[in-house]
Amino acid sequence: MIENIANTYKRFPLTLVKGEECYLWDSDGNKYLDMVAGIAVCSLGHCHPKITKVIKEQAEKLIHVSNLYWNQPQIELAEILTKNSFADKVFFCNSGAEAVEAAIKLARKYGHETKGENCHEIIALEGSFHGRTMGALSATGQQVYRKGFEPLLPGFIHVPINDINSLKLAVNNNTVAIMLEPIQGEGGVRPLSSEYLLEIRKIADEKGIVLIFDEVQVGLGRTGTLFAYEQTPVVPDILCLSKALGNGLPIGAMLATDNIMKHFTPGSHASTFGGNPLCCAVSKAALEIINNPEFLFEIQKKGHLITAKLQEMAKNFDMIKEIRGKGLIVGVEFNAPQPKLTDYFIKNGILTIVSHEKILRLLPPLIIKNDEINYFLTVFNNYLKFECQH
Repeated sequence: MIENIANTYKRFPLTLVKGEECYLWDSDGNKYLDMVAGIAVCSLGHCHPKITKVIKEQAEKLIHVSNLYWNQPQIELAEILTKNSFADKVFFCNSGAEAVEAAIKLARKYGHETKGENCHEIIALEGSFHGRTMGALSATGQQVYRKGFEPLLPGFIHVPINDINSLKLAVNNNTVAIMLEPIQGEGGVRPLSSEYLLEIRKIADEKGIVLIFDEVQVGLGRTGTLFAYEQTPVVPDILCLSKALGNGLPIGAMLATDNIMKHFTPGSHASTFGGNPLCCAVSKAALEIINNPEFLFEIQKKGHLITAKLQEMAKNFDMIKEIRGKGLIVGVEFNAPQPKLTDYFIKNGILTIVSHEKILRLLPPLIIKNDEINYFLTVFNNYLKFECQH
């Protein structure tokens, strides 16, 4: 452990010093296939030539100005995001948690100004993860992250995933918004059913409730469409983005319709670094690559490949409980904790994430090649064989 860095992460004994495409190298010269992508951040891999070129060019022009003035990369990025989504306006910030905080504040401002000050409650889902700041943590439906930080913000109600009756019972005159991830990421790669989402949208429309989608982890090509909501039967009113938006640079965005965003007026919310020229220029370049029909179709194909192969393994090894996901966010849930799994992968040159001790979460760069997927699958199959024999 490095003594002068806060001990907030249980880190692996690796110091990474270089990256290229889907690979990382540590300080000892060991090479690793990256199946984490900075936790769904480096969707175009490491040191993508176009991204690197834009960083250099923009750094020589302008890195930061106050949001008291306009900057061209911010204007262009906002145009791309609204042109390709349901939204009319964008608020830029620095992270996913900040995008969620902005959504919470906007929803409450909307509720106060349209229905009165008592209209402030937000319904969220059990198993959800929305971030570490106090507002985002209050929305998060996992006690493991909330413990020790109470009292959290009041006005959040959590209901079970895919249980529409529980959600209906939670709705009342004070409900201003329903917040959800279309696929719970950290919660174990758990997709919400189409039927569930349709019922939620119906309730929201009938009651004048704002529907917020948190796509911080699953948006921006991860599922095989630019936005994950495009593969659901519903459209949200507010959308939270970050992670892959900057391919490694810190940027977040909260998108909304004019009807709701008009309640954010000068002075109601702000972000000093939000929408700075450097991050916006990089984000614009990343979206130009990702938002291409052929590129997105390849993500779907690679997702089908890895999921089909994993389903075959699940039939052969009963230690696997379930395979879940869409596109290139895939979860493998085991029947029991797998304490040796991560180390096994590291020894075989692969970096992975295991959530809740027994869910392997796969988030490779979207540019991963079939032979790299097959290498991962071979190593994983060898692990399953070894564990079954011992």
